[in-house]
Amino acid sequence: MAKIRSKYTLPMPEDIYTITRLNREVGQLLGEVFPVIWIEGEISNLAKPASGHIYFTLKDDNAQVRCAFFKNKQANLSFDLDNGMKVLAKANVGLYEGRGDYQLIIEQIEPAGAGALQIAFDALKQKLAREGLFDEKHKKILPKYPKTIGIITSATGAAIRDILSILKRRYPFGNLIIYPIPVQGENAAMVIAEKIKNAEKRNECDVFILTRGGGSIEDLWAFNEEIVAQTIFNIETPIVSGIGHEIDFTIADFVVDLRAATPSAAAELVSPNINELIQELKNSEKQLVRFQKEIIKNFKNYVEIFFRKLPQPNQKLFELMQQTDEYYMYLKHNIESEIMSKRILINESKNNLEKLNPMQIINRQLDYIKNIRLRFEREIVLFLEKINNRISKVDDILKSISPISTLDRGYAIVSDYKTNKIVKNANHLKVGKKIHVKLATSEIDSTVDKIYEK
Repeated sequence: MAKIRSKYTLPMPEDIYTITRLNREVGQLLGEVFPVIWIEGEISNLAKPASGHIYFTLKDDNAQVRCAFFKNKQANLSFDLDNGMKVLAKANVGLYEGRGDYQLIIEQIEPAGAGALQIAFDALKQKLAREGLFDEKHKKILPKYPKTIGIITSATGAAIRDILSILKRRYPFGNLIIYPIPVQGENAAMVIAEKIKNAEKRNECDVFILTRGGGSIEDLWAFNEEIVAQTIFNIETPIVSGIGHEIDFTIADFVVDLRAATPSAAAELVSPNINELIQELKNSEKQLVRFQKEIIKNFKNYVEIFFRKLPQPNQKLFELMQQTDEYYMYLKHNIESEIMSKRILINESKNNLEKLNPMQIINRQLDYIKNIRLRFEREIVLFLEKINNRISKVDDILKSISPISTLDRGYAIVSDYKTNKIVKNANHLKVGKKIHVKLATSEIDSTVDKIYEK
C-alpha cells in the first residue's frame, strides 16, 4: 500500500540532535565562552552527601545558580560552609547533562571579605611575577656558617620562642639579633619594610629570618603588601621566610631567597648542625694523620735510597762528606718545616674553635688532636735519631778507610808543589824539586836534596 504524504508535512532535516548531544555541546560552548570567573553570592540549599562532594545554590536578590564543589578541590577549605553565608567563589561555568541545568564547578571558595583579599593577592602576585621579583636568578645563596643571624618578627610571639630554641640546640655559638616588628594591623607593612631596610643598613647580619606564626589571610596580609615585597627584593643580605603554617603562602614567600614551611623550619635552614661540624672535624683529623704517615714513609724511603746509592770513598772524600751533611740538613729542614706546618694548621683550627666558643665535645677533640701531634713529634725525633746513628756509622767507616787514618800511624803524603799531584814513585822527582808533605797534624813545604835508590 502506498504511503500517503500530506502537503503540510515538513521535509526531514539532515542533522537531528539528541538531547545528550545538545547538552554536551551547550556545556562545551559555556566552557569556551566563560573562562574561570569569580562570583559572589549567598549559599542556600546546602547538601553534603556521603561522597564528600558539596552541592549548594548561590543566589543574590534576583537570581540563583546551582554549584558543585567536588571533594578533590576542598583541600584548602579552612571554614565550614553554611546556609546564609556570603562567599566569593572561583569557578568554571558548565552544564549538568543529566538535567540540562547549567551550573558552576567551584575551584576555590572564601568568605566574602577574605575573597576580596584573595583577588587582590592574585593580582599583585601576577604583577610582581611579570616584573621578575620571583625569578630564581635573583635568589641569593645562604651562608653555610653565618656568624650573626637576624630575626625579624614579633618580640612576643610563639615564632620567636621556637626559633630561639632550635638555634640554641643546633648552632649555640651563632650570634642572634632580634628586630621586633608588628606582624599585623594598620601600617604593619610599612613598619616591616622600614625595619628590613634599617637592618640591612646596619650590616650586622649574614642572613635574615622573616617570620611570624599562623593566622587567617587577614592576619597575614602585612606580608602581602607590595612595599614589603619590593624591600625584600632590593636588599643584598640573604633572607629566609617562615610565615604561618605549611599551607600558608604570602607574597613575601615568593620574593625571599628561600621559603620555609614554618618558623621552626626557617631556623633549621639558616643554621648548621653542630653534630655535622664535629663529624667534619673528625674527618679532617683522619686526613691529617694519613698525611703525616705518608710523609714519614716517603722520608724513610728517600733516606734508604740515599744510603744504597752512597759511593765508595776516594779522593773526593771530603766533598762526599759535605754532601752527606747537606742531605741531612735538607731532610731535617723539610721534616721540621712539615712539623711546623702541621702545628700551625692545628693551632689555627684550635683558635677558630675557641673563637666560636665550642662545647665540651670539641675541647675533647682538640685534646685528641694534641695527643696525635705529640705522638707524631716523638716519631719524628726517633726517626731523626736513627738517621744520625746511621750517618755516624757511615762516617766511622769512611774515616777508617781514609788516608787520614794512615797519616795518624806516622806516614806522610807527598805531592808535587805546583801540580798538587800525589808522588807515588821517586823517579818522578828531581834534586831541587819543590814538594809538599802532608802529615797527620801538619803540612810541610820542602825541596829534594837527594834521591835514594833501592
